[in-house]
Amino acid sequence: MALEKILTDKAPAPIGPYSQAIRVDSKFVYTAGQVAIDPASNQFVNGDIKAQTRLVLKNVEAVLKAGGASLKSVVKTTVFLKDMGEFAAMNEVYAEFFSESKPARSTVEVARLPKDARVEIEAVALVE
Repeated sequence: MALEKILTDKAPAPIGPYSQAIRVDSKFVYTAGQVAIDPASNQFVNGDIKAQTRLVLKNVEAVLKAGGASLKSVVKTTVFLKDMGEFAAMNEVYAEFFSESKPARSTVEVARLPKDARVEIEAVALVE
Protein backbone atom coordinates (compact mmCIF):
# COMPACT_ATOMS: atom_id res chain seq x y z
CA MET A 1 0.00 0.00 0.00
CA ALA A 2 1.43 3.37 -1.05
CA LEU A 3 0.68 6.35 1.21
CA GLU A 4 1.51 9.84 -0.04
CA LYS A 5 1.34 12.98 2.09
CA ILE A 6 -0.48 15.89 0.46
CA LEU A 7 0.60 19.45 1.20
CA THR A 8 -0.54 22.64 -0.54
CA ASP A 9 -0.12 26.32 0.27
CA LYS A 10 -3.67 26.85 -1.05
CA ALA A 11 -4.99 25.51 2.29
CA PRO A 12 -3.94 26.19 5.88
CA ALA A 13 -0.69 24.64 7.03
CA PRO A 14 -1.18 21.85 9.58
CA ILE A 15 -1.20 23.14 13.17
CA GLY A 16 0.03 19.86 14.61
CA PRO A 17 1.71 16.57 13.72
CA TYR A 18 -0.57 15.59 10.83
CA SER A 19 -0.90 15.93 7.06
CA GLN A 20 -3.46 18.03 5.20
CA ALA A 21 -4.39 14.78 3.44
CA ILE A 22 -3.12 11.34 2.58
CA ARG A 23 -3.48 9.79 -0.88
CA VAL A 24 -3.74 6.00 -0.77
CA ASP A 25 -2.56 3.94 -3.76
CA SER A 26 -3.48 6.85 -6.07
CA LYS A 27 -7.13 5.87 -5.52
CA PHE A 28 -8.42 7.73 -2.48
CA VAL A 29 -7.70 11.03 -0.74
CA TYR A 30 -8.45 11.31 2.98
CA THR A 31 -8.39 14.90 4.21
CA ALA A 32 -7.68 16.11 7.69
CA GLY A 33 -10.45 18.15 9.23
CA GLN A 34 -10.43 21.76 8.09
CA VAL A 35 -11.51 24.77 10.12
CA ALA A 36 -11.89 28.42 9.09
CA ILE A 37 -8.22 29.34 8.73
CA ASP A 38 -7.23 31.70 5.92
CA PRO A 39 -4.44 29.95 3.99
CA ALA A 40 -2.81 33.27 3.02
CA SER A 41 -2.35 34.49 6.59
CA ASN A 42 -2.68 31.14 8.41
CA GLN A 43 -4.95 33.00 10.84
CA PHE A 44 -8.33 31.81 12.12
CA VAL A 45 -11.21 33.79 10.63
CA ASN A 46 -14.01 34.43 13.07
CA GLY A 47 -17.44 34.74 11.56
CA ASP A 48 -20.89 33.27 11.58
CA ILE A 49 -21.49 29.63 10.71
CA LYS A 50 -22.10 30.41 7.03
CA ALA A 51 -18.84 32.34 6.63
CA GLN A 52 -16.89 29.65 8.47
CA THR A 53 -18.49 26.82 6.49
CA ARG A 54 -17.71 28.57 3.20
CA LEU A 55 -14.02 28.99 4.08
CA VAL A 56 -13.79 25.45 5.46
CA LEU A 57 -15.16 23.98 2.23
CA LYS A 58 -12.83 26.13 0.11
CA ASN A 59 -9.95 24.73 2.16
CA VAL A 60 -11.24 21.16 1.75
CA GLU A 61 -11.53 21.78 -2.01
CA ALA A 62 -7.93 23.05 -2.20
CA VAL A 63 -6.58 20.01 -0.35
CA LEU A 64 -8.58 17.63 -2.54
CA LYS A 65 -7.29 19.34 -5.70
CA ALA A 66 -3.70 19.00 -4.47
CA GLY A 67 -4.37 15.29 -3.99
CA GLY A 68 -5.83 14.80 -7.48
CA ALA A 69 -9.49 14.77 -6.42
CA SER A 70 -12.33 17.29 -6.33
CA LEU A 71 -15.58 18.02 -4.53
CA LYS A 72 -17.35 16.07 -7.29
CA SER A 73 -15.39 12.93 -6.39
CA VAL A 74 -16.08 13.10 -2.64
CA VAL A 75 -17.74 9.93 -1.39
CA LYS A 76 -18.02 10.78 2.33
CA THR A 77 -17.78 13.82 4.59
CA THR A 78 -17.91 14.23 8.32
CA VAL A 79 -19.12 17.55 9.70
CA PHE A 80 -18.36 18.52 13.28
CA LEU A 81 -20.56 21.33 14.64
CA LYS A 82 -20.11 23.24 17.88
CA ASP A 83 -23.88 23.85 17.97
CA MET A 84 -26.38 21.58 16.19
CA GLY A 85 -28.73 24.57 16.24
CA GLU A 86 -26.61 25.94 13.38
CA PHE A 87 -27.15 22.84 11.23
CA ALA A 88 -29.62 24.49 8.80
CA ALA A 89 -27.33 27.46 8.11
CA MET A 90 -24.28 25.18 7.66
CA ASN A 91 -26.30 22.88 5.42
CA GLU A 92 -27.36 25.79 3.19
CA VAL A 93 -23.71 26.62 2.40
CA TYR A 94 -22.75 22.92 2.20
CA ALA A 95 -25.44 22.44 -0.48
CA GLU A 96 -23.83 25.21 -2.60
CA PHE A 97 -20.57 23.22 -2.74
CA PHE A 98 -22.20 19.81 -3.22
CA SER A 99 -25.05 20.80 -5.56
CA GLU A 100 -24.28 18.04 -8.10
CA SER A 101 -22.70 15.33 -6.01
CA LYS A 102 -24.34 14.28 -2.81
CA PRO A 103 -21.70 12.38 -0.81
CA ALA A 104 -22.59 10.33 2.22
CA ARG A 105 -22.32 12.49 5.34
CA SER A 106 -22.26 12.26 9.09
CA THR A 107 -22.84 15.36 11.21
CA VAL A 108 -22.14 15.44 14.92
CA GLU A 109 -22.22 18.08 17.62
CA VAL A 110 -19.01 18.37 19.62
CA ALA A 111 -18.09 20.17 22.82
CA ARG A 112 -15.20 22.08 21.31
CA LEU A 113 -13.19 22.40 18.09
CA PRO A 114 -9.66 23.66 17.38
CA LYS A 115 -9.39 27.47 17.52
CA ASP A 116 -12.93 27.45 19.01
CA ALA A 117 -14.27 27.05 15.47
CA ARG A 118 -17.98 26.60 14.85
CA VAL A 119 -17.46 23.92 12.18
CA GLU A 120 -14.84 21.42 11.03
CA ILE A 121 -15.21 19.22 7.93
CA GLU A 122 -13.20 16.26 6.65
CA ALA A 123 -13.67 14.33 3.41
CA VAL A 124 -12.83 11.12 1.60
CA ALA A 125 -12.67 11.30 -2.20
CA LEU A 126 -11.72 9.22 -5.21
CA VAL A 127 -8.69 10.35 -7.16
CA GLU A 128 -9.86 11.48 -10.59
